[in-house]
Amino acid sequence: MSGDNYYFGDSVSMHGGLGNTGIVKNQAAPAQTSPELEAALRQLVELVTELRAQVPPARAQSIDEALPDIASPAVEPQQRHRALLAVAGIAATVGAVGQPVVEAVNSVLALLGG
Repeated sequence: MSGDNYYFGDSVSMHGGLGNTGIVKNQAAPAQTSPELEAALRQLVELVTELRAQVPPARAQSIDEALPDIASPAVEPQQRHRALLAVAGIAATVGAVGQPVVEAVNSVLALLGG
């Protein structure tokens, strides 16, 4: 194992001298989302926005905090998953009004493989 190199993220090596320039960029390309997932996320955001108007302010604030993580394509999968579960939990507590949101969250989770 000695001498094995594993690089995650940027790696910069400087070996003396002046005016050293250069950097190795080891960044993964952004994950591509399927059209089905994009459509399901759009529908979920619409439903959550409608639900937001029907819940108490504290729950509305939680929805506001979760929405960027649901809608952003650049969010980490684990962070999106937590936001989806938070919104589903809020929707489940309001009964029939929240049922479409719960179903939409389940659809998104199925498309994400979780």
